[in-house]
Amino acid sequence: MPRPDAGAAVSVERFFQFSLLGLVASGYLAVAGSGYLDTPTIALTTAGLLIRAVLVCGLFRLNLSDRLTSIVTIAYAAFFVADYFLLSRDFLAATVHLLFFLAVMKILTARSNRDYLYTAVIAFLELLAAAILSINFNFFLFLALYLLFAIAALTSGEIRRSIHRSTVTARSGLKSFYPRLSLLAGLVTVGILALTAGLFFILPRTAEAAFSRLIAHRVFLPGFSNQVNLGDIGQIKTSSRPMMHIRIESAQAVGPMKWRGAALSDFDGKRWTNPSRKGETIPVENGHVVLTAPGVHPPGRRINYHVELEALENDTLFFAGTPEILDLRARALYRSETSSIRLGHAVPQGFPYDVFSLLDDPPEGAPALFPPPVLPLAARELYLQLPALDARIAELARSFAAGEAGDLARARGIERHLRSGYGYTLELPDREVADPLANFLFARRKGHCEYFASSMAVMLRSVGIPARLATGFQSGVYNPVSELWLVRASDAHSWVEGWIPGYGWTTFDPTPADPNAGGMALWTRLALYLDAAETFWQEWVVTYDLARQGTLAYHMEAGAQRMGIRWFDAAMAVRSGWERYVAGWARRHGWHILAWAVGLAALGFAVGPLVRLMGMRRRVERVRRGQASMADATLLYQRMLHILKRRGYQKPPWFTPAEFAASLPRTQLGESVGEFTATYNALRFGGHAEAAPRLSILLDRMERE
Repeated sequence: MPRPDAGAAVSVERFFQFSLLGLVASGYLAVAGSGYLDTPTIALTTAGLLIRAVLVCGLFRLNLSDRLTSIVTIAYAAFFVADYFLLSRDFLAATVHLLFFLAVMKILTARSNRDYLYTAVIAFLELLAAAILSINFNFFLFLALYLLFAIAALTSGEIRRSIHRSTVTARSGLKSFYPRLSLLAGLVTVGILALTAGLFFILPRTAEAAFSRLIAHRVFLPGFSNQVNLGDIGQIKTSSRPMMHIRIESAQAVGPMKWRGAALSDFDGKRWTNPSRKGETIPVENGHVVLTAPGVHPPGRRINYHVELEALENDTLFFAGTPEILDLRARALYRSETSSIRLGHAVPQGFPYDVFSLLDDPPEGAPALFPPPVLPLAARELYLQLPALDARIAELARSFAAGEAGDLARARGIERHLRSGYGYTLELPDREVADPLANFLFARRKGHCEYFASSMAVMLRSVGIPARLATGFQSGVYNPVSELWLVRASDAHSWVEGWIPGYGWTTFDPTPADPNAGGMALWTRLALYLDAAETFWQEWVVTYDLARQGTLAYHMEAGAQRMGIRWFDAAMAVRSGWERYVAGWARRHGWHILAWAVGLAALGFAVGPLVRLMGMRRRVERVRRGQASMADATLLYQRMLHILKRRGYQKPPWFTPAEFAASLPRTQLGESVGEFTATYNALRFGGHAEAAPRLSILLDRMERE
C-alpha cells in the first residue's frame, strides 16, 4: 500500500527542484545583465537551464553517467588552459566561463543532497561574480529574485528533509502548497529587503572610489575618435544603451538640441579623419574653467545644464551650443582645432560636469557678429580639400545651389534638396562600393545621417564653402519620472558645420526624419521607468556618501514638516465638516442608525456559528457516505469530546486519545469511546478511509446513551 504522504512528497520535491533551478537562473541572469558574458556562454547556460526545467517537469528523462561527466569535466580542464592563454587571454573571463560550465554540468547531473548543495554554492558564486562585474540597477532586481528563490529553496528543502525522515506523516494534505509556500517566500523576501533598506541608507559608503577600481564596461564610440568610417554612426544607432543623462535648468523652453562631441576635417572618400596635431591645453583651476576669451560676450540665448556621462573608451565631452563656462573634476582639458573638448583620458562611469552654454540660433534670425569672425587662410584651404570623387557630385551641388545668392542661401538650398529628395534608412549597403557617396546620391538614394552629412559637406566644398563633419547626439527624450533628458546610443547623429561669412561656423542638418521613429508607447513608458530606477540606483546607491546622506536627511525633515502642516489643516477641515454636515444629520437619524447597527452586529454574531454548523453537517454527511479524509477524523473526535463533556468527562490536554479512553469507567459509554478511539487512529494515522462511517455510527450511539 502506498504511503499516504507520497503525493505530498512529490509536490514538495518538485517545488524544491524549481526553487533550486530559479536560484541558479537568478545568479546567471545577474551576471548576464552586467554585459560581461559572451554569446557562446549565454547560449550554453540558457540551454542547460531550459533542459533542467524540462527534466523537473517530467517531460523526459536524462541520465548522464558519472564516467561521461568525469570525461567531459577533464576535457574542459584542458580547454580552460587554452581559453586563458589563447581565447579570452584574461584570467577573470576564463574563470567565469569555467564557473558557468560547472553550473550547467552540475544542474544537469544533480541527484543527491550533496549535488544540490554544490548547485547552491555555484549559484552563490554567480551572484558574487555579478556583484563584482555590475553596478547597475538590474543587479538589485536579480539580487531580490535570488533572495526569493533562496528562501523558497531553504523552506521547501526543510519540509523535504522532514518528509524523508519520518515514516508516518500526520498532515491533512498539502492543499494549494505551491501558492502558499510561494507567498510565504515572497513575504519573507519583502520583509528582508524592507528591513535592510533602512540600514543601507543609514550607513554612508565610499562605493564610488571602490567601484572605480573594478572592471568598467566602457563603450567605444567610433564616431568620436580621430578616424570615422562611413557606416560607423549607423552601427551605434542600433543600440539603445543610455549614454548621457542631462538636467537642463532653464525657465524657457529650449526645444530640440544637438549635443556636439567632435568634428572632423579630412575626407578621403570613405572615411573622415583629423590631423594628428596636439590640441590646446586648458588648465582647470579648482574645478572651474572659462572657455571664452575675456571681454567676448556674443548675443544669444544661454542655458545651464548638468551632464552625467556613461563610461566611454573615448575622451570626448558633449555640449549643447558653444560652452562658455565649465565645472568638472579634472586637472586639464584639451581643445582641438575643430573646437572639440576632450578629457585626455577615458571617461569614467557617471562622469559629471556642469555647463553654461550659448545656444546656436539659426543665422536667419540672429544678428551678425561684430567684429565678424575670420577664418585663417590655412584653415580655409583645409576645409575646402576634396578627394578624387565622381564628377557628377560637383554638378549636383551646383544644381542644388543654383539661383541662390550668398553662401548661406546656397547652403540652405543643398540642405533642402537632400532632406526632401532622399530617404532615411539604417540599412548599410549589401556590398562595399568604390565610391560610397556616389552610390548614395545616384543609386541607393537612401541612407543614414553619415551619408547625408558627408554628402552635404562635400557639396559645400564643391561650391567653395568651407565645411566639416560634426558628430554627437540628437536631442534625446525627456523622462518625466526622473526629470532628466535621456540620450541613448540610438540618438547618435552627424551633421554639417559650414563657414558662413559674418556668422562663423553654422550648423546644417540635411538628414530627413526617421520614418520608423517613435516605437510602441507602452514599451517607451516602461523604458523610462526603468531608466529612472537606474538613475536612482546610481545616485543613491552606487555613489551614496555623506553628502547624499545629508541631502536625504534634509528631505525627510522637510517632508515631515510639510506632512505635519497638512495633517493639522486636514484635521481642522474634518472637524469643520463634521460640525456642519455630519453632526446635524446624525441628530436627525441617529436612533435609526443605532438600531440598524445593533441588528447588523447581532446578525454578524449569529452568521459565524451558523456557517460553522452547516459546514460541520456537510462534513458529517460526507463521512457517512464513506468520502472522509484524514482531516475529518479530527472533526469527529472533537464532536465526541463535546458529547463527553456534557456527560461530565473532560479530556486533559496532556492525555493522548488512547490514555483518555483507558481512563474512563468500564461502562457501555467507555467501551464506545474505546472503540471510537481505535477507529479514529486507523483513519487519521493509518489512512483507512473505510473506517469513517463506523465513527459516525459510534457518535450516534454515544448521543443516545
